[in-house]
Amino acid sequence: MQLFAAEATGPTHDKVHPRIGITAKWIWSIYLGLTLSEVFLLLLGGMNMFDSICHSLTTAATGGYSTKQDSVAAFNSPYIEYVITLFMFLGGINFTLLYLLFLKGNFKRLFHDTEFHWYMGTVGFFTIFITVTLVLTSSTGLEESFRKAIFQVVSIQTTTGFISSDYMTWHPVLWVLICIIMYFGACAGSTTGGMKCIRIAIMSRVVKNEFKHIIHPNAVLPVRINRQVISPSTKSAILAFTFLYIAIVFISWLILTLFGVGFDEAYSVVVSSLGNVGPGIGECGPSHSWSKLPDAAKWISALLMLIGRLELFTVLLLFTPGFWKKR
Repeated sequence: MQLFAAEATGPTHDKVHPRIGITAKWIWSIYLGLTLSEVFLLLLGGMNMFDSICHSLTTAATGGYSTKQDSVAAFNSPYIEYVITLFMFLGGINFTLLYLLFLKGNFKRLFHDTEFHWYMGTVGFFTIFITVTLVLTSSTGLEESFRKAIFQVVSIQTTTGFISSDYMTWHPVLWVLICIIMYFGACAGSTTGGMKCIRIAIMSRVVKNEFKHIIHPNAVLPVRINRQVISPSTKSAILAFTFLYIAIVFISWLILTLFGVGFDEAYSVVVSSLGNVGPGIGECGPSHSWSKLPDAAKWISALLMLIGRLELFTVLLLFTPGFWKKR
């Protein structure tokens, strides 16, 4: 159970079965099922077997590696883009909810889950915003704008990092939005990085309660998620995580600029590394490589990727003096 809690992402950990061994088997079943289903659908879209397997493996893991230099854009296929978008989105859902959906047929639990509402809401909002902006500021049609928008939003928010279009050719306001999306991440209990929607959902409830508390000072206002009261210790941990996450971004941003990395590039590299996303903006954007970064910047990026993947505290605990004291 300790291993499960240490490996699971997010502030809370759900088991699908009292026995951890059974839980692991169900998670593997979901993971394998998503991978094989995507392989089959990509084959139907004209992708060869090798590319289908490689892209399915990196979609389920929300890793984002492609066999092509231009990533998914190299296939120039709307069908393939929609299929990969769907499976990136599924890969960003809590695997407990996927288990209840696919193996138990429990649709109610999925569509009543607060974190899933936030996940759907943020993906929907960002997709609509980018679609409208592309329609108004470029020559692309509505369907293509929507397809490019939803693919990039899901790819960035699930920290997969696939590319279907060079977003550096879009309106500059969308570059800022891309960097904001990198913070969010998808659901806890998924394969994604970032801050996770559950933390943002809890933080928003805390802020809402603070406003209510100002109006009604004597009111008892517990923070509830999925009808469960969030404990003060969990709220404190989330506040600490959020502060530490933002502090690491700004400190690392400053350090990278000291090593000569451009202002915009340094920020995007830090946020992308800490969130395990992949592409950045500017010279580190989707059509470029990070190979031109100074060696020191690459070491920092590698450390940030490790810290972000293990959710900050696990790695940073090693650097606290108290951890090494004999007990």
